[in-house]
This record gives sequence, structure tokens and C-alpha cells, in this order.
Amino acid sequence: MEAGLVERAGILFKAIPAAGLHGVGWRKIPTNLLTLWRGYRQAKVLVDEFQPDALLFTGGYLAAPVALAARKRPSLLLVPDIEPGLALKTLARFASRIALISDESRPFFANSLAKLRVTGYPTRAELGGWNKTAAAAILDLHSGLPVVLAVGGSKGAHSINEAVWLHLPALLERAEVIHLTGQADFEPSRQQQQNLPQALRSRYHPFAYLHENMGAALVSADLALSRAGASTLGEFPLYGLPAVLVPYPHAWRYQQVNAAFLVRRGAALVLDDAKLKSGLYLMVEKLLETPEKLASMRQAMSSLAAPQAASQLAAHLAELAGGRYG
Repeated sequence: MEAGLVERAGILFKAIPAAGLHGVGWRKIPTNLLTLWRGYRQAKVLVDEFQPDALLFTGGYLAAPVALAARKRPSLLLVPDIEPGLALKTLARFASRIALISDESRPFFANSLAKLRVTGYPTRAELGGWNKTAAAAILDLHSGLPVVLAVGGSKGAHSINEAVWLHLPALLERAEVIHLTGQADFEPSRQQQQNLPQALRSRYHPFAYLHENMGAALVSADLALSRAGASTLGEFPLYGLPAVLVPYPHAWRYQQVNAAFLVRRGAALVLDDAKLKSGLYLMVEKLLETPEKLASMRQAMSSLAAPQAASQLAAHLAELAGGRYG
């Protein structure tokens, strides 16, 4: 997935072998250690060829071999979630500076306090600058009803998709639905659209993924139904978008921690993945019927926006690289 996104942006992409150690069975650890060693050897070749003035890491086990290979060069580590995983904690030892989304991440880096900078979550430039009129024209929104955005990340979320399909006619009686399904569930969503009554069909807007037009969906929506990955900490605040968050249940707890962070601030509600099918419509219906609650959540979400985060990260990188890039 990353290769396609990076190449779409016109940026050189290189791959190395890597594997995780946290949360894997002990039988896999020797093989994964060997894979990481191979990744380190290849990363060292790439670093020697490319000769970077500074490096930017965002965590994950893929970054570990590169950080080790480039340990003598300046680097900036971006912690995209509230709670860092094992790889991020390891990378912190090599980083010259560590950028945090929130002050709440400080306790996880007690041994690196001098390196910490709070920048907020960086968002792509093309996400900003949208207004509802232009977005409605792009996405064919026309009913005047509230808009619900259902999104599971760039690959989609099958359990969210299934819950949306189950309640689709009822949802469409109350709202227009922008549904980002991921590529695997896009054709089934098109079939769901064809099976709808004619009066509701035009209120359902399925997309495999929105690239340049993601900002149009964010500015149009009155409520999001989403996983709680790191991007929810930046993209939803950018447009003050209230959310019902469904943390991914089959991985480490970082999505639960992200969701709890937004819930404590009154910007979101949480719905367990196991209760999606039974609870989705009732929760969405209740929120749409209480606009004062949505307005309060919107204000709370907007208060977390950090529109200058990307610029701050770029400034840190430029300084680490010796100030040669303005």
C-alpha cells in the first residue's frame, strides 16, 4: 500500500525486508531476527548511496533497520499515536528529536525529555481549503440531509462495511452516507447501492478510497464512523468532525488509547467492534437527533487541530539537516 501512495506523490520508493518482534509467537522470533538483519544490511547500502542529511521516522518495525544503519546521522522521530509501540520506544534511542502529537505522550519517553517537541499531527496540504459548496459538487451531495462519513482507513474495514450495509436503508432515511470501503469491498458496496430503493440510491456514495478529494468528504460530513488510527488525531480535528470510533480489536491497543484520548476531550464516542452491528444505527440516530451534542463534539474536536504541525516538522528537519533547505 505504501509503495503506491509514495509513488503517486512522485517520491522515490525503496523497500527493505523487515519483520516484527512484539506480539509474535516465540517460534517466529529467530526467523524475524534474521529478516531484520537482512533489512539492516540493505538499509546500510541505501543510506550509503543516498547520503541523507537528516532522516524522518514514524515508527514501525520497518524503521528499526534504517535507524540502526543511519544511527550517526541526525534524525527526527514522529510519534503518530498517543502511546508508542515497542519499535518507537527503541527508535527513540537513536533519534535527535522526538515530535509528539500531544503532551499526553511525554510519560512514555521519560529518558528522552530533552529531545521532545509537541507539534500536533501533520496533515496533507490538499486536505485543507475545502468548502461545503465545492465539496458537495464533487461528491454529488444534494439532499440537504446530514452527512455521515464511514471510513476504515486506506484499506477499509470489513466489519464497519458490513455494519453500514446492514443498516444502510435506515441510515439513508436520515442522512446521506459517504462510504470509503477499501478496494476489496468496493464492488459489494456498488451492489448494495443497486439493491436500494430508487429514492435512497442517490444518497449513498461509495468509494474505494479518496485521494485528493478526502478533504471534500471531511468538510461535508456532520459525523464520522471510523477506526481510531493515528490519522483520526489530525484529520478529524482539522475540520472539527465529531466521530464514533471503532478501535481495531485484533492488534495492539494503540487505537483504544487514541480513541480514549478523543473521548476524554468530548470529541468522540466509542463503539466496540463486537457491538457494531447491533449498536451502529442506534448511536448514529441518537447523535443526529441531538444537534447540540454534535455541536459540542465539533467544538471539542476543533480545539485539537494543529494546522501548522507539518510546517513545524519540516522546520525541525531542515534545522537537523544543517539549515540548507530554508
